[in-house]
Amino acid sequence: MDLNQKLLLKNEAKSNVIVKLKDWDPDMDLGKSKKDSESEIGGIFNQLAELQYKLFAENKRSLLIILQGMDTSGKDGTIRNVMKALNPQSCYVKSFKVPSEEEHSHDYLWRVHKSIPPKGHIAIFNRSHYEDVIGVSVDGFSCKSELDLKYRQINEFERYLFENQVIVLKLFLHISKDEQEKRLKARLNNSTKHWKVSESDFVSHRNWNKHIEAYEDALRLCNTEWAPWYIIPSNVKHFRNWAVAQLVVNALENMKPKFPEPKLDFSKLVFD
Repeated sequence: MDLNQKLLLKNEAKSNVIVKLKDWDPDMDLGKSKKDSESEIGGIFNQLAELQYKLFAENKRSLLIILQGMDTSGKDGTIRNVMKALNPQSCYVKSFKVPSEEEHSHDYLWRVHKSIPPKGHIAIFNRSHYEDVIGVSVDGFSCKSELDLKYRQINEFERYLFENQVIVLKLFLHISKDEQEKRLKARLNNSTKHWKVSESDFVSHRNWNKHIEAYEDALRLCNTEWAPWYIIPSNVKHFRNWAVAQLVVNALENMKPKFPEPKLDFSKLVFD
């Protein structure tokens, strides 16, 4: 079984099967050592660079990479360690924090839609529109009918993107509660990471089960043929980086970007 099939969340949205994240091992590393992962990732980076260049030159489609996960799951680390292989000329990162006053004055998808990558570009979302179902679900700010409406709207929005040549790659970085506690303690013990510590991280940890249940609903109800979810075991950081890099390469390879045919007749070009 290839990596795509191993990490792909089977399409449960058409059935009554409930997604349970406890069935996914966050420690899985396919037997890869840190040395193995790091030695292979260099070649993957070369593939990424070549495919990105073709995508930019072709200028017909774009790739949107969505990173979701519990606090400390490694979204920042994934961006730092994997996306460094990409040329910033046609790639950018967008982080979705608490909505601004202007963003609050629009519908919840407004700030997302205006950040969608243009043709030939790659965008990485650090969190995304899924915060608008996860957060309100955990906090109890929305009833079931309101959440169901948002799930439907998100599916339709992602289908709209797909039909307009935006490929959506959704990656859920899956860690255990024990691993989250370990990482939170590491932040407290490292003065260079104190700036990342917030009360919400610890509230999230205490409400772990509620967050997991909210993610399970989102994974099940927004897992579609045009924008499926991939669950990335992320307790082992080097495996997480390797897996994400490989999935991005796979997504670009499936897009089959090509250099466009030249518009000029080179035989008629002269230097003097």
